[in-house]
Order: sequence, then structure tokens, then C-alpha cells
Amino acid sequence: MRRENQSSVSEFLLLGLPIQPEEQGMYCALFLAMYLTTVLGNLLIILLIRLDSRLHTPMYFFLSHLALTDICFSSVTGPKMLMNMLMQTQSISYAGCISQEFFFVLFADLDSFLLTSMAYDRYVAICHPLHYPRIMSQNLCFLLVIVSWVLSSANALVQTLLLARLSFLRDNTLHHFFCDLSALVKLSSSDTTINQLVILTVGSVVIAVPFICILVSYGHIGATILRRPSIQGICKALSTCGSHLSVVSLYYGAIIGLYLFPSSKNTKDKDVIVSVLYTLVIPMLNPFIYSLRNRDMKGALGNIFRRGAFSM
Repeated sequence: MRRENQSSVSEFLLLGLPIQPEEQGMYCALFLAMYLTTVLGNLLIILLIRLDSRLHTPMYFFLSHLALTDICFSSVTGPKMLMNMLMQTQSISYAGCISQEFFFVLFADLDSFLLTSMAYDRYVAICHPLHYPRIMSQNLCFLLVIVSWVLSSANALVQTLLLARLSFLRDNTLHHFFCDLSALVKLSSSDTTINQLVILTVGSVVIAVPFICILVSYGHIGATILRRPSIQGICKALSTCGSHLSVVSLYYGAIIGLYLFPSSKNTKDKDVIVSVLYTLVIPMLNPFIYSLRNRDMKGALGNIFRRGAFSM
């Protein structure tokens, strides 16, 4: 079948957020501030880890990659949403929509795999502290990041190629502020059985398996602490795992609310609102969580300020 028969639409219409027209300006300013906070906050984390030699450890190596992923993840949807609100337009080209879907899946999966790598790092640090330098070698850290990129790219590519073969003849209106994969599949006039099967199986595995690995890691961490209960041990575990647990709870809480308990057709607004939390709010909160609840990050930030003060 020729390409022009596969997709008769040249663009999609994004209905955006469920807000009143007179409130567009206020929300546009709010989301712009959130997006800039996300970018600058995560860039600050990357800069601190780069400049402070005390942060050149596996945990902060993964954190720097997570910060970079969060910047990219928010940039996939944020700028287009802001531009549509500012220009009061709703259109996105077919190619732009497919590209946005690919990068959205890529960075969402990458977030999940990086959080899993961080959980494994905490498991080794607390459950096998004497073997930590040997197990969490530089080679293993690089390997975990590379594997995360490969698996995320493979899933995003499969989902995008299957999406590109669908026809969109009946409608081109998406009740969303970005090109969500599930929304696009529902909009198609083609047989979407294969797409839905792949989304259900591969998509679930990519999200569920890392989540299970995180739960298992923290189960072992909890068991290790309970076997040798002490106030010092509990405080150490909370100081090293508290920030990561907070991010995991926000990330997977949003995913469970969005995909495991989907809304009915009459309550699509809830899905859009949860997606804002998932794509904009959580990446913005990560720098605050890791800086305010982490003594090493606060110490590195203080060193940067002191250096600036002495150089003046």
C-alpha cells in the first residue's frame, strides 16, 4: 500500500489542556516557569556532579544521566504545548507527531531503566558494602546505561514503526496536549490489534520488569536493615535511599494512575491532567528532591557558592 493511502491526514489537532480560553495566558506562564525550572534545575545537578570530585560515584553517575533524560523528556512535549498555548494554535504535522511519539516513548523508558540501575546501586551499597567497589565498577555503570539506551530505543522504534503503518481517515483530533501513543492508536481507522498487543506486552514489560526489580532491591535492603537494626543503619539507609524512593513513588504512581486505571471516554480530562504531572511536574521536582534531601548535593552546592564568593 502506498504511503499516501496509509495516512490521509497531513496534521493532527491537539485539543490541549482542559482550561478556559481566558486562563490560557496564566497557565502558559505557569508551565513556562515549570519547564525552565526543570531545565535549569537538572542542568545544575549535572554541573555539580561534573565539578565536585566527591560526587564521581556510581550513584551520581546514574543521577546525572537521569537529570539529562528528564530535560529531554520534558522538552519532547513542553515547548510544543507552550507554543500552541501562546500562538493559540492546535496543529502538529504528521511527521512531527510521529517523531514526538518516538522520543516520548524513548525517554519515558529510559527514565524507568535508569531508576532501576540506581536501585541496584543502592542494593549493592547497603547489602554488599565490602564488595561495592568491585561490583559497581566503571565498566558495569557504562554497560547499564548503554543497555538502558538500547532497550529504550528498540521499544520506541518498534512502537513507532507499527504506528506509522496505521491509517487515519475518520478523524485527526487528539484529546491531548501531545501525541500520546494510546490516543493515536484509538484514533486510527485501521486494524490496531497488533499495535494494542505490542503496547500491552512489550510496553508492560518495559515498565513492569524495572518496577519489580526496584521492589526486589528495596525488599533486600529492608531485610538487611531489619537483620541488623540500629538507628545509625536506618538513618544511613534513609539518607541514601530516601531521594530515590521519593522519585520512584512519584514516577510509578503517575504511570499506574494513567495506564493501569485508565479513564472512560467521558473523563478524558483526568488522563490529560495526570499526563501533565508525569511529563512536566515530576521532572521539575527531581532536582529539588535530590538537592534538598541529599547532604552530598547540598555540600557540593555550598562549595560552588563559596568558590564564587572567594573569587569575587
